[in-house]
Amino acid sequence: MDGRLTTPRTTSSASASAEGLALGAGAYLLWGLVPIYWPLLEPASALEILAHRVVWSLVTVTVLLAVLRRWRHALAVTREPRRLAYVVVGAVAVAINWGTFIYAVNSDRVVEASLGYFINPLVTIAFGVVFLRERLRRAQWIGLSIAFAAVVELTWEYGHLPVIALTLAFSFGVYGLMKKRASIGSVEGLAIETVALLPVAVAYLAYLALAGDSTFGSDGVGHALLLASTGLVTAVPLLLFGAAATRLSMTALGLIQYLAPILQFAFGVLVFHEAMSTGRWVGFVLVWIALVVITVDATRHRRRVLREAAASVV
Repeated sequence: MDGRLTTPRTTSSASASAEGLALGAGAYLLWGLVPIYWPLLEPASALEILAHRVVWSLVTVTVLLAVLRRWRHALAVTREPRRLAYVVVGAVAVAINWGTFIYAVNSDRVVEASLGYFINPLVTIAFGVVFLRERLRRAQWIGLSIAFAAVVELTWEYGHLPVIALTLAFSFGVYGLMKKRASIGSVEGLAIETVALLPVAVAYLAYLALAGDSTFGSDGVGHALLLASTGLVTAVPLLLFGAAATRLSMTALGLIQYLAPILQFAFGVLVFHEAMSTGRWVGFVLVWIALVVITVDATRHRRRVLREAAASVV
């Protein structure tokens, strides 16, 4: 009797995990493939692409909210000043992140951009200590120390701080922190974020049009359609990620997040043929070692917590 009851649950759980893994991998695969997409939007500048991304993301997410009937959830946040403030700060952070990444890809600095997303999980941990008063385990301290050494080594190699990488890492870290504080779904959050950014985006696009520098109406229908597609490019991975997050453990989700920067790094080195000196390889290897230390520790900690929880129930 117990066997008959347990099997469907196990099967259902395994099915949900497999589905979640596919959805999560799809999200990070799309984010990893983005370096191929942004160059297609040239000759538009990074700022023009960013402005269009805000406008068309809002159009896309408005349709999604109507289809999913989640307007009430989004409007509820606007009635809570504290949560709304978190979302607005997050909007500024993600705009910086988007703009920096577009600039990095279109200026042949994809490898440095990938470094930012490799560093991001470590920045997130540091933010947890500073802002959420989380306590680090020994392995986490070791991982952060190795990552700091990597940044110092890469700074020495570049001759300056890896500004693009650090901007991407910290801006997305701030964005994640604000999302956690606001506690809002991905679709609703994107809707409010794009509304907050819309006045600046529209004003900039209007300025470009009046100055005769807009590429939206002057570089053909294909170019205009590509700019309009930035809404889908933004929304689809977020939807896949949101669906995966409800089906996967945080450990599993954390492991597959490295798929995107790995792909970005591969594109930078193998497709765009960006230079990788010995010093840069050393810096990246240090970052990867730090991530391995952090990931292994997180996996072991989760298993230990689950065992203790199971033991307490028995």
